[in-house]
Amino acid sequence: MNFIPIDMEDWPRKPYFEHYLNRVRCTFSMTADIDITLLRAELRSKGVKLYPALIYMITTAVNRHPEFRTCFDSEGRLGYWDRMSPGFTIFHEEDKTFSSIWAPFREEFAAFYEGYLQATKTYKNAKSLFPDPGEPPNTFPVSSIPWVGFTGFNLSVYNEGTYLLPIFTMGKYKEQDGKILLPLSAQLHHAVCDGYHAGVLFHELQELAADGESWLARM
Repeated sequence: MNFIPIDMEDWPRKPYFEHYLNRVRCTFSMTADIDITLLRAELRSKGVKLYPALIYMITTAVNRHPEFRTCFDSEGRLGYWDRMSPGFTIFHEEDKTFSSIWAPFREEFAAFYEGYLQATKTYKNAKSLFPDPGEPPNTFPVSSIPWVGFTGFNLSVYNEGTYLLPIFTMGKYKEQDGKILLPLSAQLHHAVCDGYHAGVLFHELQELAADGESWLARM
């Protein structure tokens, strides 16, 4: 992983970044349904879990665009990671708590899926919020609320407002008009991306869901 500093004086986004970080500091969230009809059928035929497939799709889209990989590093420099991996939550049924773990991203889904399975096996009985002390800094959060089919979701993050990476939350899917629709919310910082970038993100996620047969071919 490499962190690439941004030269503010040569960055086209500089006035937007300064406005939405220093003058009107804000994040925004967008929720949309992803049609997973074809994807779910393909996953079922191969005996593959839905949650890691969705995490893979999200990470694939994130890694295509520096806007979703832009952040401050541990030294306070603004830049972007050349590659990101997902951090994601797993639920503990026994006491209704969860842990946040991670798996290294691999462009080949089969390799990523194996890493996901290994991580969940290792920490399935962990009863702490962050059980893996080795999680690298180039991760971003993904979580799921599979009990609720929401139409909107917003995280109220009470800190300095300088967390720039996207945060994803997926909900319970539903059947409607012969389709299976899954709500997905993306929490984004306006300093590094706009509604246009969010639109591109959701468009690409829908394309990945429709093209599951292609990236699942080696399973």
